[in-house]
Amino acid sequence: MPNPDLPDAFDVYTVVVLRRPAEAPDLPEADLVALQAEHLSYRAGLARQGLLVANGPFGDQSDPSYRGLSIFACDPAEAARLSAGDPSVVAGRLVFDVMEWWVAAGTLAFPAAGGPVGDRRSLPGD
Repeated sequence: MPNPDLPDAFDVYTVVVLRRPAEAPDLPEADLVALQAEHLSYRAGLARQGLLVANGPFGDQSDPSYRGLSIFACDPAEAARLSAGDPSVVAGRLVFDVMEWWVAAGTLAFPAAGGPVGDRRSLPGD
């Protein structure tokens, strides 16, 4: 019997959460500034390619190790591969978690994306 509290369908997005690891290397301020510029440039390039559709840092939060969130227009394996190439990840200043995020179908829109962002799915067993 269907549950009336569950949506009929879900849009499934690939999400990457960036975190600062406890063992992140200390770098001189000038190197941090240069690395941040490389990080932002890399992510802007992914956005220009249509692979990254939403991206940004976190503000006030309960855990300051969480640095930012990205929504990718690709599968989790590709998002992991792309995230591993981020200069801040390569330098050890950031690590990432990749996951699928299921939201009620039609809840979110990405009007600047050049095509579909997620997959529409039903719950397993439906």
